[in-house]
Amino acid sequence: MIKKTLLSLALTLLIIVSCKKVNSEQLETVVETETLIGDPLPSWNESNTKQAIIAYVNDVTLEGGANFVPISERIATFDNDGNLWSEQPAYFQLFFAMDRIKALAPEHPEWKTTQPYQSVIENDMATLMTYGEHGLIEIVMATHAGNTVEEFEQIVKDWLTTAKHPRFKRPYTDLVYQPMLELLDYLRENGFKTFIVSGGGIEFMRPWVEQVYGIPKDQVVGSSIKTEFVMNDGKPEIRRLPALDFIDDKAGKPVGINKFIGRKPVFASGNSDGDLQMLQWTDSNAYPSFQLYLHHTDAEREWAYDRESSIGRLDKGLDEAYEKGWTVINMKEDWKVVYPFELNN
Repeated sequence: MIKKTLLSLALTLLIIVSCKKVNSEQLETVVETETLIGDPLPSWNESNTKQAIIAYVNDVTLEGGANFVPISERIATFDNDGNLWSEQPAYFQLFFAMDRIKALAPEHPEWKTTQPYQSVIENDMATLMTYGEHGLIEIVMATHAGNTVEEFEQIVKDWLTTAKHPRFKRPYTDLVYQPMLELLDYLRENGFKTFIVSGGGIEFMRPWVEQVYGIPKDQVVGSSIKTEFVMNDGKPEIRRLPALDFIDDKAGKPVGINKFIGRKPVFASGNSDGDLQMLQWTDSNAYPSFQLYLHHTDAEREWAYDRESSIGRLDKGLDEAYEKGWTVINMKEDWKVVYPFELNN
């Protein structure tokens, strides 16, 4: 990432930005600075969204500035599903669990006539969805437990090398958002420590997030099942149990942040009502903070959904974002490309 030159620092001194609103004169200054030091977000269109992000980062990293945030407090939290990679037509971890059901089905002949397993084996998504959260949890418990943590990690890695997304026919890790990868890099180059805070399973994400996002596995906060330490023929193991331990969603997100990170974020990004409490918690920081919502508005390149969606619903969060002046990404208008593979085009 391009380092700030003395000239660009001098220009940055002119930027006096409110964390909630950026006026047109300030945006022009940011554009001039960006021209001098290079574009840190090349896959973003030159919109108010992009300029608000750059203005905030310039403002809080300017030593001696009124809004300077110490490096130790530059905590940035990102939801994963629908925010760093796609989540349609179903959460990718659900596709993983369904494939595991099919792989384990020969060991469980009773599943052929027992719901919700029967609907998975028969690829009947409509019936599967009728079993709601309880049915999905049952599937996760049946497919995510009974292994050591090392065995489960390898199962996830093997699945990611072979599984293909039903629409794009590409590996699921190809369905990450290029503009968000650039944002993660940009924040880290400016002293921010980036975390994933997701409702997805923590041990489903840990095997691949460092390679894909550059986020170490110890900087992931997620939902988890219970584990236990056992000695197996003199070998110490941690085994996964068929019982929920922690759900990192909605109000659970700030609880998880406090429990596992121990610092309140100054930057938070999400895409659904499940992220609202995380953004509210960030908004309460005594330091200048930035709240970023990703609004899915691009039915052609990705998907368009918000208030009526059963997956990634953005209703109350969108209203609060507009009310409080948080920044909202319009995917269709703000992003030049959605996925990394589009760069080749």
